[in-house]
Amino acid sequence: MADLEALKIYADYVQSVFEVWTTPLPEFYDPEKVEQYFSCRPHVLLLRMIEVLASFSYAVIRVQFARAFKFIWQGAYENYSLRDSQYHVGQILKEAMLHLGPTFVKVGQSLSTRPDIIGSETSEALSGLHDKIPAFPRAVAMKIIEKELGGPVNYFFKYISEEPVAAASFGQVYQGCTLDGCIVAIKVQRPDLLHSVVRDIYILRLGLNILRIVAKRKNDLSLYADELGKGLVGELDYRIEAANASEFLEAHSRYSFMLVPRVHRHLSTKKVLTMEWMVGENPNHLLLQSRGLSHGENKHTKVLQLEAKRCLLDLVNKGVEATLVQLLESGLLHADPHPGNLFYTKDGRIGFMDFGLLCRMKKEHQTAMLASIIHIVNGDWGALVYDLTLMDVVRPNTNLYHVRKDLVETLGVVDYSNGIPAFKFSLVLGKIWSIALKYHFRMPPYFTLVLRSLASWEGLAVAADQNFKTFEAAYPYVVMKLLHDNSATTRRILYSVVFNKRMEIQWKKVQLFLKIGSVRYVDEKSQRNKQDAFEVVHLILRLLLSKDGAVLRRLLMAADTVSLTEAMISKDAWLFRRYIGLALADAIYRRAILTENGSQVYEMEGKQTRNIGSTSPASTHLHSIMQDRRLRVIFYRKFKEVSRHPLLMLRASWSCFTVFVMALAITLNRFVANFFDAFFNSIKFVPGRIAVSFSQSNSS
Repeated sequence: MADLEALKIYADYVQSVFEVWTTPLPEFYDPEKVEQYFSCRPHVLLLRMIEVLASFSYAVIRVQFARAFKFIWQGAYENYSLRDSQYHVGQILKEAMLHLGPTFVKVGQSLSTRPDIIGSETSEALSGLHDKIPAFPRAVAMKIIEKELGGPVNYFFKYISEEPVAAASFGQVYQGCTLDGCIVAIKVQRPDLLHSVVRDIYILRLGLNILRIVAKRKNDLSLYADELGKGLVGELDYRIEAANASEFLEAHSRYSFMLVPRVHRHLSTKKVLTMEWMVGENPNHLLLQSRGLSHGENKHTKVLQLEAKRCLLDLVNKGVEATLVQLLESGLLHADPHPGNLFYTKDGRIGFMDFGLLCRMKKEHQTAMLASIIHIVNGDWGALVYDLTLMDVVRPNTNLYHVRKDLVETLGVVDYSNGIPAFKFSLVLGKIWSIALKYHFRMPPYFTLVLRSLASWEGLAVAADQNFKTFEAAYPYVVMKLLHDNSATTRRILYSVVFNKRMEIQWKKVQLFLKIGSVRYVDEKSQRNKQDAFEVVHLILRLLLSKDGAVLRRLLMAADTVSLTEAMISKDAWLFRRYIGLALADAIYRRAILTENGSQVYEMEGKQTRNIGSTSPASTHLHSIMQDRRLRVIFYRKFKEVSRHPLLMLRASWSCFTVFVMALAITLNRFVANFFDAFFNSIKFVPGRIAVSFSQSNSS
């Protein structure tokens, strides 16, 4: 009986071992199931760990050897500038990652976008991982397509290019044509990728656990490996990427400058993704062209160089705006915005590719990000610390006073150049990162994505134009967001910029706010400073009258009447008063010359409507403001409040009187100018008429 029990236990053990050995690798990353899978396959882990250890040990030896003997082996490095040792380290690290396969290449690509952690030189070296991925054989790719789609390739495509047009860490792309004639991009996954990715993530998990024990850290470092594993394994299912691409397209379809390819669902599976073919320039290619490095010396090089620089800067400005659209509007972020996944089209749009990962933001984080941009530009570091707390970046129980003190000491007072913060975004980012490391800030995925994306755009732009400033490109969009969004949280941010605690207008901050915020819009109209300033006023008045002007109208209603009136009659507001004066002059002039019993000027002009001209925008806005019931209510309320302060009322009346006198003077000047213009036109020298008169006098 005992023998039978022992035999049964042994049989159950054999069965359980057999079940473990026959259990397939999970297709979705689950730390427990992955550990169970590899715990009974130690030989697989051991061989891979030896390979990884040998590769990195060899890299370390090469670095030390080069530093010790002050020279570097010739061969793979002869095309690189090795004057900087950190760049050299990055090159060696890049080769090690290429040798170790797709998972390490993917990790290296992520590190290349984090110069704040690994340094700019190492980051530049690792960025080559986006372009140096070797392709796998075409025959293997065709077999994968046939297996996934369930039939021969010619059942689905008229043709597929012989060579891949691009090769990435997890797949490669071919150009093809569907049976109905659509040109498409066909992305095919590398073979046996799931096993190698999960195995490498598990090894990384073991390494982080060992590091936690050695470093005596309380937090579980293996969670970082688990997060990375979930992301990378998720990228292996192209059905998820297809759904992400469709979601990203739908979320941003109303932004005409953003281009997202459409997915051909019937030709997409887990390992094959077919999308609309897009044509455009790679940002790195534009950068090379702008430096004159992609063409030989000829007479067209300079023209191509200037055009490439223009396109690159346009791409960067639209890239910054696209980042802000994702951040502040849709809350749906492209998780891998490196240059290899972006392109610039001939019609000036920015295109996106590779939607394996998307990051979704909470509304409160979007609002906090919006506030942080405003507070950085204004140098309000105390408010920035509060914003970081709302973003879940600052950990609970952190001493906020010390964080604020360090920010003030590190960043200091903001210097402005023509109203724009003089510092670069990368500089601010680097200093914030140093404080983040000191106080052990958390780094939510969306936070690192946004900062990485903006820093990447600035890096591209600065390479072509040293004067580029990210804040100058970003702030106009932020200002328009504040002026159009009528939500309570956004209004609170706007009020913090415009008002002090007593709801008095901070005119200098308002000037800065409008000057930076309207740069993009006024530059399209004129390059003259005075005209630019008029366009700012024009923009504000137009918004005030529109249905989107509820924010501005609320702001006027909430403002302290005394401070608002003092601001309007101050020296700083002279341009606004001049704009009103010009509008009033135009209205008076048109009313006078179009009156039924017009003056002699009207009779002399006759049908010369060119002297009358079309109604100016300023005059139109003034008339609309006077007719708008909502604004009349606001003005009447403010007038009643000002009337309680006789001295202020007297000053305001005098200011209005000077505006009216200025308008009359401008009107009189136009009348006199038109009078003499009409007079001289009536006696204009006409040779034909004089010749006729002369012949008639002779005949008589």
